Amino acid sequence: MASTDKPLLIKRYASRRLYNTETSDYVTLDDIAGFIRDGREVQIVDLKSGDDLTRQYLLQIISEHESRGESVLGVDLLTDLVRSYTSQAASVVPQFLTASFEMLRDGQSKAMENMTSMSPMGRMPGFEAMRAQQEAFFKAMTGGMMTPGSTGPRTEQKADDLDEMKAQLAAMQEKLSKMDK
Repeated sequence: MASTDKPLLIKRYASRRLYNTETSDYVTLDDIAGFIRDGREVQIVDLKSGDDLTRQYLLQIISEHESRGESVLGVDLLTDLVRSYTSQAASVVPQFLTASFEMLRDGQSKAMENMTSMSPMGRMPGFEAMRAQQEAFFKAMTGGMMTPGSTGPRTEQKADDLDEMKAQLAAMQEKLSKMDK
């Protein structure tokens, strides 16, 4: 894949089809959601007008997930969001939501650090496998958006992490089999 420094440019044609300029093929909203979960920044622009449509499509992705029963946003929260558009709170809500997600990411990161550093548990056999499971849990709970210790998912280390986890699991199985004897 090309450099992830700049956003992945998606162009929307008059037919409303979405075109990935990096791979020269058409993509769906699910593909775009996958790019985002993989840590890519995405920018969607209208080919004819040049208008930035990114927000519109991100909202559509969220709406589709919510309508499929993958609810993250409760009715109370959605109601409050609607109210914020008609009140003076509209100027505060974006900063509040951004700060809240940053706090969630930081909290997850600190929880993982506390589990591994200076803790006697960190020296226990099998602790690394448990930590890896906890990271996988955080990733699953946030849809891959917020891997502990980062601002987005870590895609560059997936293969290495999987190999490491397999090795740790094999070592634990070996230790368990020796304990049975």
